[in-house]
Amino acid sequence: MTSSGPPPNMKSPAGGHQVHSALGLPLEAYKVVLVVDLVESVRLMAGHEEAVVQHWRAFMDHASREVLPRHHGRLVKSLGDGLLAEFDEPVDAVRTALALNQFFPRINRPLPADQQLHLRAGINASHLYVGEHDVYGHGVNLAARVAGLGEAGDIIVTAPVRDAIVDGVDGEVEDMGESYLKHWPEPVRTWRVNPVRADQPSWRPERREAPASDFRPSIAVIPFDARTPAPEHFVIGELIADGVIAQLARSQDIRVIARLSTTAFRGRQATPGEIDARLDATFVLSGGYAVLGDKVLITAELADTRRGEVVWADRLSGDTLDLMQLHSELIHQLSTACTHALLNAEVQRSLVLPLPQLDSNALMLGGITLMHRSTPRDLQRSQQLLEAVAERHKRVAAPWAWLAKWHIMQVVQGLSPDPANDFRRAISIADRALDLEPNSTLAMSIKGHALCHLGTDVDASHRLLLEATQSNPNDPMAWLYNSVWSTMWGDPEDSMKQAEQALHLSPLDPQKYYFEMMLANSCLAMGRLEESIKLCQSSLQKNRYHVPTIRALVIAQYEQGLVAEARESFAVLLKLQPDLSLQKYLAAGRNSPLRQRGAKALEMLGLH
Repeated sequence: MTSSGPPPNMKSPAGGHQVHSALGLPLEAYKVVLVVDLVESVRLMAGHEEAVVQHWRAFMDHASREVLPRHHGRLVKSLGDGLLAEFDEPVDAVRTALALNQFFPRINRPLPADQQLHLRAGINASHLYVGEHDVYGHGVNLAARVAGLGEAGDIIVTAPVRDAIVDGVDGEVEDMGESYLKHWPEPVRTWRVNPVRADQPSWRPERREAPASDFRPSIAVIPFDARTPAPEHFVIGELIADGVIAQLARSQDIRVIARLSTTAFRGRQATPGEIDARLDATFVLSGGYAVLGDKVLITAELADTRRGEVVWADRLSGDTLDLMQLHSELIHQLSTACTHALLNAEVQRSLVLPLPQLDSNALMLGGITLMHRSTPRDLQRSQQLLEAVAERHKRVAAPWAWLAKWHIMQVVQGLSPDPANDFRRAISIADRALDLEPNSTLAMSIKGHALCHLGTDVDASHRLLLEATQSNPNDPMAWLYNSVWSTMWGDPEDSMKQAEQALHLSPLDPQKYYFEMMLANSCLAMGRLEESIKLCQSSLQKNRYHVPTIRALVIAQYEQGLVAEARESFAVLLKLQPDLSLQKYLAAGRNSPLRQRGAKALEMLGLH
């Protein structure tokens, strides 16, 4: 920095020393300043100097040793009846002011009203010159001016601070409007910040077990924290959160809390329990990241807020540019792992806890997931869980719809002694769900699916399934069951498109093996046997006990001329379904062309 004045050590014409411009200016940085002063300090000092000094010294010791370090603040100076501190984050300054206000009430209890000590504080955020022992700039003066607007116990903040804190989380905010300040050119808008009142938590959602029509576990994705200080890297945490929320929101099994709500907790070190209390989140996904060149290392953990423990944690690495892609591999890996961990945690609870101790979302999700695991033991537990949630919520359609699906699964898994009767039972239960909620696309889809398999009213099943997709075009199950209908009774090319649409709508579905089985059947119906075999094999890697997939594999292998492989798969099929016969196989959809092809292949392999 240059100067047009005389050299540093020359005296001015008036005889005074010229300022040493060679020192230059301190570094400029965006900082938050907190000014605290003692209300009516002159009067208190005049009447009770010794006691006031003693109390103030104890206060400054408490502030400098405990409160400021805990909230990442730096004590700039003590003013004898006030203090000046600086911070990097507005929320830390607010928390410090709230904590400092708690010091004097204990001391004041035995004192007469005219001897009690009270604080008031002003907080402002702006660009300042930051030196080793001081901070400089008009932003400091503004913090002192707005402190003067307050009364005993008040914390007054300016607009930049108000914009950076969350009402109801960091404090309860009261708008004070605009004020004209001494030596300030224009009015300044300010807000008073009070502690959050635990006795009147109007900002908290009503605590409830689950919404009346939504039994899904909820998840809050907190923007990830940067482990490296470079400001240009901060946006990466937002990209991670945005990407994961977008992926998870496409899962029909999880309720994802809105992004604008979860952003409030970035960098606040809130516990899962604190986040749950404000957002009603069953699970919290959070973490951090470090950027090294063009690489990013992400650490993530999933916490169960009910138990206060981490149920999954992992580290992932990849290219930073990958996070900008529409189909980010890093986001996909993180979302998939998180989804599987969340659902597994819920299912494990449903397996080990007595039914009365399980909340409704654990009952429902456990029932749905175990239904698709395909073993007799899992199906039995699934029925118990679904019946329990249906009994608990008699006027809600969803549990009844899933119970209807359970009866269908009994048949397709080869465990029903009377398939036609189970399909009729499924239709009856689905009708009960539709009586409760006539527009339930879930109930429509499941009833249409049962009618499709029963084969007695193919047109009615088609109408129901079409109505479900028209009512809710984003329901993956409705598209999936439309695919089944097209495979059995309609155009196989339509079946393929419908199955692909279902998978597109639910890319992280825990029953992905089921989607792949449907695609395999579509390929089988179209004569694309090699693709069908690959899809069946991929499906069986995810669920080796799924009988419909094994049946599709047997048929595709036989028609492809892979007779030896077909016989091996057929042996596995009979091991899982020893009472299988042609009559049982044809009990569902006997007149379907694909079913007839399957019967022929099974008969040639020795089924009677």
